[in-house]
This record gives sequence, structure tokens and C-alpha cells, in this order.
Amino acid sequence: MLYYLLFPLRDAVSGLNVIGYISFRAVSAGITALLISFILGPAIIRAIRRRHIGETIRENGPKSHMAKAGTPTMGGLIIHLSVVIPTLLFADLGNIYIQLVLLATVWMGIIGFMDDYLKVVKKLKKGLIARKKLIGQSSLGLLIGASLYFYPVIADLKASTTIPFIKGVFIDFGPFYALFVLLVINGSSNAVNLTDGLDGLAAGLMAISAAVFAAIAYISGRVDYSHYLNILYLPGSGELTIFLTAMFGAMIGFLWYNAKPADIFMGDTGSLAFGAALGTVAVLLKKELLLFLIGGVFVMETLSVILQIGFFKFSRKRYGEPRRLFRMAPLHHHFELLGWSESKIVIRFWILGILFAMLSLATFKIR
Repeated sequence: MLYYLLFPLRDAVSGLNVIGYISFRAVSAGITALLISFILGPAIIRAIRRRHIGETIRENGPKSHMAKAGTPTMGGLIIHLSVVIPTLLFADLGNIYIQLVLLATVWMGIIGFMDDYLKVVKKLKKGLIARKKLIGQSSLGLLIGASLYFYPVIADLKASTTIPFIKGVFIDFGPFYALFVLLVINGSSNAVNLTDGLDGLAAGLMAISAAVFAAIAYISGRVDYSHYLNILYLPGSGELTIFLTAMFGAMIGFLWYNAKPADIFMGDTGSLAFGAALGTVAVLLKKELLLFLIGGVFVMETLSVILQIGFFKFSRKRYGEPRRLFRMAPLHHHFELLGWSESKIVIRFWILGILFAMLSLATFKIR
């Protein structure tokens, strides 16, 4: 909104030329997001606490987590306000990339909020029925996939994605592109949701991922930088930098309240929404395969659940009794039961997240 209000006045006030720079608006969005989370966070936490909207700890989880029962949840509301408001203020709202990423964020935020509401307010143990949640996630993926297929930015690459470490080569999914987009967005959303099990873990990892994608978005939207680094040039994609820096600022601000011992949990309101946002950004930037490296910890957490379930079923059929591959899944619980402290697990997983982020950026020069 400020972009539309102030930028047209640049001829009258020369200093307003700065509004036209994505770098300026991105930094402004990040700082604004951080301030919003600091200002609104305490009020939202108090409001949720007054309404006794507290987390219910699953009985088959680590026993140490029982002390967290009753901690306010739905903290994703803080993140939503801290991301959406700066994006509305500083981004070009006529940009298709901004429209689609905001659609994904709000869409999955509503689904996540419904899930949290049913679990913590209505006391339905399973929350939103899995089938309905899947329908909501899949509808979003198909909608975004179809939009990009029928209204592509680059017609020749409408159903394609880039390959890390290899320049100038693309995978074309043809008419199955919408299904591919569905899998990316659903997988990313659910992977972040699975990772959100320790104080500060998911928020810190999403901040790292947002920072990496912000750099990629900025480079992809500039013909000079993208040509130098052999990154696919996507006109208009630089606007995503504003959303992503706002997301980075919001996650850092949320960590102020979510660091151990957490004053509030993110809940599905945040994890499903911003997991979907990361997946959508990867799709928009044609970096779907690179998402597996940028979000390497999220992939590890998801694979641990898949392997645990698969091995459990295999061993029951093979040996007549079920066995576990990990002490508990997702992976962070396995290390908890090995005796690692929660803080140690979170910090070490953040370090892994930074390592994956550095490797992902290295792919643009190692080709």
C-alpha cells in the first residue's frame, strides 16, 4: 500500500525514488515484521492465555513434554500478522508472485487455524479430519499449479523446473505439472508441521530457509545477477524478496517468545501455513528440487517418520512383531530419548540448517 501511495510521488519528492528499490522495501519489510511481532506478541499471548487456549500434549510423546501442557498455542497468528502486514505495505500487490504466495499463506493459515481450534478449544483430539485437511492442501496445490501452467511467466518453461548443480537443463512435467506442484506444497507444509515439536526448532529453521530464498528471489528478478550466476531469470520474481524478508523478520521475532521455555507455540496455524509458503516460493522460483536441500532438516524429519512407519509394518510382517528403527519419530524425539537436551537438539539442527543453506547457495557456482 505504501508502495502505491509513495512511489507515484517520486517526481515531486526525489527522495521517494528509494521506494522503487526492492532492496530498500525488503529491509523495511523485515524490520517492520520484527517490530510487529515485538509489539503485538505479548498482547496476543495474553489474549490466548485468558481464553485458556493451551497445548494438549500427546500421551505417547516424550514424558518430558508433559510439563508443556497448557502452554498457549496458535502463535502462528503472530507470524501471520508480522508477515502479511509488511507485505501489504511494501510489496507490489499487482505482482502475480506476491498474489500467489499470499494466497498460499492465508489459505493454509485458515486450515491450520481450524485444526488448532478443533484440538485446543473444542477438545477434539485429532483436530480437523485428515481427509478434509488433505482436500484443503491439495486444492491449493492444484490451484497454484494450474495458474502457473495456464498463465506462465515464461511460456516455454510453464511446466518445467530447474535441476541443482546442472545449468541450462530442465525437467518438463507437461500436463502433470499441477500434480507436481501439489506434491511440493503439500510435502513442504507437512514437513514443517512434523518438525514443529521442540521450542524454537521450526521457527529457526524457517528463518534460515526464508533468508536463502530471499537471496535467490532477489537474484532471479535481476537480469544482470541471474545471468552472472547462471540462474533462471524470472521477471517480477524479485518482489518475493519482500515477502521472504518479512517472513525472516517474523520468525526471528517469534523466536523471542518461542525459545525454550516457550511462552507460546506456533501451532498448525503457523507451521502448515509457512511450510506451504516455502513450498510455493520454491515452485514460483522454479527451485522445487533445490527445496529438498534448503530444507534438508525438514526432509530428515519427514523421512524419519516414513522410515519408522515402514519399518514398523515390515518388521511386524517379517518377524511377527513390530520393531522400531528410531526410538521415536520424528527424528528430534529420537535424540531426546537418547538423552540430548532440548536446547542442544534445537541448536544442532539449526547448525545443520545453516549447512544445508550454504550448500544450496553453492550449487549456483558448482555446475
